[in-house]
Amino acid sequence: MSAVELKDQGNKYFASRNYDSAASCYTKAIIKSPNTPTFYTNRSLCYLKLKNWEAAIQDCKKALDHDRASVKGHFFMGQALVEIGLYDEAATSLNRAHDLAKEQKLNFGDEITGALRLAKRKRWSLIENKRIQEEIELQTYLNRLVKEESERQRDSILQSTGDENKDENLANIDDEQEKRLKDINDLFAQLDVRRKTRDVPDYLCGKISFELMRNPVITPSGITYDKKDIVEHLQRVGHFDPVTRADLKQEQLIPNLAMKEVLDIYLEENPWAEDF
Repeated sequence: MSAVELKDQGNKYFASRNYDSAASCYTKAIIKSPNTPTFYTNRSLCYLKLKNWEAAIQDCKKALDHDRASVKGHFFMGQALVEIGLYDEAATSLNRAHDLAKEQKLNFGDEITGALRLAKRKRWSLIENKRIQEEIELQTYLNRLVKEESERQRDSILQSTGDENKDENLANIDDEQEKRLKDINDLFAQLDVRRKTRDVPDYLCGKISFELMRNPVITPSGITYDKKDIVEHLQRVGHFDPVTRADLKQEQLIPNLAMKEVLDIYLEENPWAEDF
């Protein structure tokens, strides 16, 4: 069988979800035609389905060695990198896939942007978990310092002689310790509440990318979009409003100044959202 025939057979196996057999066919096709990037990206997709992330990455690298403009090469690479926790690298690959798809006028729907959102959210979750752990460690450390200082003061009083107010002084130390511990724990409790509310409200997110809007514009139908998202939609998908399906041209988009002001205030009060 020729390399193309092996690829076609692999496609049939893939369609029937027999990913191992599909990967085997693509491997045979690669042996016959080792410089064809499509064979590598096809096999990479099989590895993604089989959750063999490292093998998927290696095939993407080989595909990109032969074609740096391979959208699937960057796309599948980004997906595999997300799975192994390399979120920054994944975002880089997925952004490249997105840009190339736009340049080549390829319609991947929301697949690439969806994967990019996932990478960003997982990255944000990782940062948040690290921050939470650091706060817990700091809280524990400060509590320990307060208790150790109180113990030193208590030992000093207990070892002293001729202190007529020993019991009163010991009680004062206990009261001061309790107050300090309460102040520390109340402060961290406030941080915990703020952390739990760290989620961008839906009304501030674009209806296409579902990410925080930067440049909101409104259509004649009254729907607000992030400008870059709606312009890309008009250029790649068609001249209509994605929500209302009404005819729409780029020159009909009007800056939503009220929403922009809300966004600016929100970002000023929640600078963490820049990385969300």
